[in-house]
Amino acid sequence: MRGIYAFAVLAILLAAGSGCGNRTKDNTPRDTINVNLGNEPPSLDWSLATDSTSITVINNIMEGLTQFSSDFTPEPGLAESWKVSEDGKTYTFKIREGVKWTDGKPLTAGDFEYSWKRVLDPATGGDYAYSLYDVENAEEYNTGKITDPDMVGVRALDDRTLEVRLKRPAAYFPSMLAFITTFPQRKDVIEKYGQQWTDPANIVTLGPYALTSWRHHDNLILTENSGYWGEKPRIKRVRMIMNENPSSALAQYEAGELDYADSKSIPPLEVPRLKDLPDFKTTLQFRGNYIAFNVEKPPFDNPLVRKAFAASIDRNSIVGLIQGAGITTKSWIPKNMLGYNPDIGIDYNPEQAREWLKEAGYPAGKGFPVATFLWPDVSNNRVIAEALQSMWKENLGVEVELMNQEWKVYLSTINTDPPEIHRAGWGADFPDPHNFMSLFTCTSGNNRTRWCNREYDRLVEKAAEDRDPDKRKADYDQAQKILLEVDTPIAPFYISNQQNMIKPYVKGLAPNPLDLVLFKYVYFEEGVAKDGSESAN
Repeated sequence: MRGIYAFAVLAILLAAGSGCGNRTKDNTPRDTINVNLGNEPPSLDWSLATDSTSITVINNIMEGLTQFSSDFTPEPGLAESWKVSEDGKTYTFKIREGVKWTDGKPLTAGDFEYSWKRVLDPATGGDYAYSLYDVENAEEYNTGKITDPDMVGVRALDDRTLEVRLKRPAAYFPSMLAFITTFPQRKDVIEKYGQQWTDPANIVTLGPYALTSWRHHDNLILTENSGYWGEKPRIKRVRMIMNENPSSALAQYEAGELDYADSKSIPPLEVPRLKDLPDFKTTLQFRGNYIAFNVEKPPFDNPLVRKAFAASIDRNSIVGLIQGAGITTKSWIPKNMLGYNPDIGIDYNPEQAREWLKEAGYPAGKGFPVATFLWPDVSNNRVIAEALQSMWKENLGVEVELMNQEWKVYLSTINTDPPEIHRAGWGADFPDPHNFMSLFTCTSGNNRTRWCNREYDRLVEKAAEDRDPDKRKADYDQAQKILLEVDTPIAPFYISNQQNMIKPYVKGLAPNPLDLVLFKYVYFEEGVAKDGSESAN
């Protein structure tokens, strides 16, 4: 689940590759960090964005009512405080005084009310609208059952007071408010510029950085927001290039042209060489990777077929191919999160897979139509796709055609007409299992499997209400069995390890399970050279 900019500073930035890591060639302190975004952000409209690329940019130019502390508990952000009613259903937020948009106008509670109702407006088409369904009448408004936005349980009582009424208690609700879908927006700007409101010349934001340049498919620049309400960032500019070639991006990092490189910039075959270097970091994430089946397209409308494909996946082999970029899983809720249960899911079992396919009417794959497997052309997806194609051929005797698309096109395809099978992943927006389990509910805008099971939805809803962790886990266990063992619209296969390369002079950029990359905390350490040794400068 971020922004984009121009190149007036290119010569200075490239010169930063020589000399001391935190100084330019002429020995002046550096003020720009260079990173690889990987690909073009599909949208910087946080009512529409759903991908990690866009979200990375948005998180650095915007903020929400809450933000996460170092242990990922929600703390005051744009809301300086809040109160919760005794029944846990009404939240009253006091908006922080003195917060201004980049055009100088003050932030108001009305900016939140407008933003939330815009996300929920069916005309907006926001895939993340369902994430606000905890709010009273939000689902009804989003699905057209009611047409009056004033019936939605969010309203500005005055410029500094926002009231939110929930349909039921939700202990995770304050954590949700650190996610982009709940960020405020300016009605006047959006109505004036329409679809062009996120262009650098038009966009207004209030985070530590502002979007100042966006050269599409090339780079973007974030520049310090001088009017930011919080502590000013120590690094004045963030330059994000869009290099989709991991080998090329790694070469840029090793040449000193990048200060930070994540998994998108590290080819799997290079990991054995890199993993013992001091700037190589590995962090287990709250990010699940899975195969999604379109349950409306035959023969994948038959759960036996889906189970056969799931049982044909050799997860250990795939994790070996990606050189430690993940750990195997057959369950959905990720490790280290409430509800994680490694015993749920379909094991690798080719014999059982063939039996299920036979029961579905395709003994040894005979008569099975050629299916299409779609994957986004980024990172290590090609090697994974080819491995899966081979496994399904060997274990089931079926032919699967591979189709890859550029990231933005891929997202459009799975939103409009996903093929029989596609490769997908989901990273936590907030550290609670509801964020993972609600993804596959009937009303989820991000459920691209077209699967709907009302009993699954009931269990997910029940777990969200309960404040007892043991009862929540029991509900999630039942729901995961429906998702993974009974209906099987998805087949999880690994949990991501974020692999990063961080220059020794870059401080404050701490990899974390939420994959939050916030440059306002980053600074260059004085006197540290590019190799990590002390510098005479």
